[in-house]
Amino acid sequence: MEGPNGELGIFLIGDQSGFPWIWKIHPPGFINLQILPQLVKRIKLVDIMTILGVLVIVWLEREISAGIQQRIRLEYAGPLGILQALANGTKLLFKENILPSRGNTRLFSIGPAIAAISILLSFSVIPFNSCLILADLNVDIFLWIAILSISPVRLLMSGYRSNNKYSFLGGLRATAQSISYQIPLTLCVLLISLRAIR
Repeated sequence: MEGPNGELGIFLIGDQSGFPWIWKIHPPGFINLQILPQLVKRIKLVDIMTILGVLVIVWLEREISAGIQQRIRLEYAGPLGILQALANGTKLLFKENILPSRGNTRLFSIGPAIAAISILLSFSVIPFNSCLILADLNVDIFLWIAILSISPVRLLMSGYRSNNKYSFLGGLRATAQSISYQIPLTLCVLLISLRAIR
């Protein structure tokens, strides 16, 4: 979309008074980093407290679970293990991509891609605001359920293409589990939507 001064950018639909910056698109296609100071100014104390609250809740959940199950608590990442979430995120960034030696590696690698695509596509029908929705359809709920039902296919595909009978049985079990969880989820979502219509 072209801005008032001829620049290219991404604009929200509706009232633009709450969105004071413009993402300018340059020839390489990168987002202009000049908006970072404005983004930092927009971060409120509530945002920081929310992030810290989530970290504390995860830490408490792991501590309480260790106490209930009589396991050793978190003790290596920082004092009392409070930096464990940061350590887990760092470890995730540097993990090695392990592929089966005898299986079909291309189809094995499609499984995580299907998981990410189905989750990202499901956000397209969720209204985040009265004027911020990517796909405003009259069958949003059914499309959301259909997109989420793609997810069990990746488990079956990865288990089958690993060329191992135990991985295949594990993939079948995880697929059956995922499908059985989707039936009550669908019923709950439909009940809420029918209640909202009345």
